[in-house]
Amino acid sequence: MRGLDQTGLAQKGGAVVSDLRITSGAVEQGARIAGQDCDLYLACDPLVATDPNYLRVASPDRTVAVMSTTEIPTGQMVVHTQVGFPAPGAVRSAVDGAVRQLVALDTGALATELFDDEQYANMLLVGAAYQTGLLPMPASAVEEAITLNAVAVERNIQAFRRGRQAVADPDALRAATTGPEPREAAKTPPPAGTDELVARVTGDTGGELHRLLTVRVADLIGYQDLRYASDYADFVATVARAERAAAGEDSTELTEAVARYLHKLMAYKDEYEVARLALDPAVDEEITAAFGSGSRRSYLLHPPVLRAAGMDRKIALGTWARPAFRVLRALRRVRGTRLDLFGLHPVRRLERELVDEYRESVGDALALLTAENLPVVRRLAELPDAVRGYEDVKLASVEHYRAEKARVTAELRESTALVPAES
Repeated sequence: MRGLDQTGLAQKGGAVVSDLRITSGAVEQGARIAGQDCDLYLACDPLVATDPNYLRVASPDRTVAVMSTTEIPTGQMVVHTQVGFPAPGAVRSAVDGAVRQLVALDTGALATELFDDEQYANMLLVGAAYQTGLLPMPASAVEEAITLNAVAVERNIQAFRRGRQAVADPDALRAATTGPEPREAAKTPPPAGTDELVARVTGDTGGELHRLLTVRVADLIGYQDLRYASDYADFVATVARAERAAAGEDSTELTEAVARYLHKLMAYKDEYEVARLALDPAVDEEITAAFGSGSRRSYLLHPPVLRAAGMDRKIALGTWARPAFRVLRALRRVRGTRLDLFGLHPVRRLERELVDEYRESVGDALALLTAENLPVVRRLAELPDAVRGYEDVKLASVEHYRAEKARVTAELRESTALVPAES
């Protein structure tokens, strides 16, 4: 009799654990596996696999763990960005120390490499588990079950076989997934005015700050217009001057943080930006290169106006919608004005407010900036990293951001008040 324990993570419902027993005859006992009674520990999610409540079934004398190392963010990680994954070594060690043998595969990356779709990750894991010899059934029975299920049959069978190959002949699998060197994409010159705006901050020097600004200034010109990008560059230049005065000519860490996160807040993804990105020629080239010139494509959208009307699902638009996207893209210059009908939505108002709030909080911090409190001011500048998601998720992240902003601002003022005045 084989005892199998399968762990994973549902999209919304949390951890999913299945206890399976495979026997040659009828057995009168519960399906739940007792402590240290598991032969195969099949872990589709590495974080769930390390939970002691589930790992208790493993035995260092009998259990083989077949585990995906693909990092799958939990709901807490999406909402609270300060929650991160533990170190990969810690995850592996937690499982490795409880079992006789550990087979670990980055099935998400492997599925994407082989099939351009991460959904085949679990079938790859099943194939790897089969190859350990702890699934007491012929491979033909597994493939027949896949066929009877009648869902992406060929790809699922190939995923099962590639998973077996990952254990039986990993060198051959590596050779199969190592394609030709990717062709270097042709570099598109930045829009007119980019170099001049970047020079306001960095002068003629290069370095990381120059690179950061070149990318972001060019993006904001395309996002809205030259004046919008100019406002961004002028504020970053103000930060750069204050940082050099407080911490020396070579100090750029605060300016780099503001360059990153002011851009993030200014380039919020609204209806105009979705249209602009949908029409990006580089995206069309990638799709054609991957699927051919005759490939069909659609855009899955769920705009706030439809959500407000009660539609709870995305709508699929074909390439026939591209003329409408062109109109929306051309209208991006009314963003934030009285003509911006989309901007009346509460979330869009909030997104614009965040830009002003950020500039104000950073500007106030610059008035207190010294070489000693530079790390605190930089932390304040980096807080927008927590602002992400859409609708309710974004609203929750903004609430957390504002609470952290208040806390760090209070810490900055307190630390400044404690600095003795010069005699």
